[in-house]
Amino acid sequence: MRIGIIVNDLFTEKAGYTTTQLAMTAVNMGHEVWYIDVAGFALRPDDHVWAHAWRVPDEHHRKPKRFLEALWAVAPDNRCEMDLRSFDVILPRNDPSVDEISRPWARTAAINFTRLACRDGVLVLNDPNGLGLGLTKLYMEYFPASIRPRTLVTRDKSEAKDFIAAEGGYAVLKPLAGSGGRNVFLIRPHDTPNINQMLDAVARDNYFIVQQYLRDAIHGDIRLFMLNGRPFEVNGKYAAIHRRRRTGDADMRSNMTAGAEAVRAHIDERILSVARETSERLRQDGIFFAGLDIVGDKIMEINIQSPGGLQSAENFEGESFSSELLRAIARKLAFKGKMENHELAVFDPECDQ
Repeated sequence: MRIGIIVNDLFTEKAGYTTTQLAMTAVNMGHEVWYIDVAGFALRPDDHVWAHAWRVPDEHHRKPKRFLEALWAVAPDNRCEMDLRSFDVILPRNDPSVDEISRPWARTAAINFTRLACRDGVLVLNDPNGLGLGLTKLYMEYFPASIRPRTLVTRDKSEAKDFIAAEGGYAVLKPLAGSGGRNVFLIRPHDTPNINQMLDAVARDNYFIVQQYLRDAIHGDIRLFMLNGRPFEVNGKYAAIHRRRRTGDADMRSNMTAGAEAVRAHIDERILSVARETSERLRQDGIFFAGLDIVGDKIMEINIQSPGGLQSAENFEGESFSSELLRAIARKLAFKGKMENHELAVFDPECDQ
């Protein structure tokens, strides 16, 4: 396969990213991989989308750090202009929230340009229209109420305070858009004097979310990956990690970028039942690969832009989930042109025929 991977910036990619693991695994499997910078698109007068892209050298690597270093070393002389029609599949793996403040135009660039690529028959995973729905945490509202915590979305401080009071003084406050645990606060009864300051910080750039605090969150959350709208499983092992606070850490956030640690996840029927409740909607929206953040019997977040942590799941379970993800993509290619992109995005010939 010729694979195009869209990132925020080639030179800010990190060895620990799932994107890096996927790219390295693809090259090691013999696929042709190109990185595409989200700032490098152009719709030309021929009505086709082009992009500045970097070809990944055809070298076998075992360490993501060495893989990136080899790519960066040749990047200055290795950038080409590529017609997106030349790719078998394009993976938008940029994080729109990273660009929300400094480059707001970049948040939707990958979505808008890959939507045009779909028109030309290129397979895009996840489907661009689904990614558009997931640009904010309002996407959660499309899923069954039974698996969502009680939630208020507003810019009205008085309404937020009333909600918090009704929750007994406990709530989670976070921005409507964002990732990595930035500007996420746990509000407790003794925080009342500081609520205005917290609300100001979160409301500065967007609406904010005030959410029911799930007491099980003290133990962290389970990130369970979904593939083709189903729990991602290889040889009876699930692609999942348990993200928990470090011992003695008072920070309630379970995001790895906020300092949490990953440990092996125990996936039981309760977690699988919650995950299955998301399946219909994920498949409807063409979400090939997603990460569900589950606390107890509720989903705190649904990550569809660039869910991370897959390499940690590989380390804990001893399975190459990245390889299986790439094989799942390859199985779709024989069916290109026979269904719409959002349908093909979640189609698995081994399960859906």
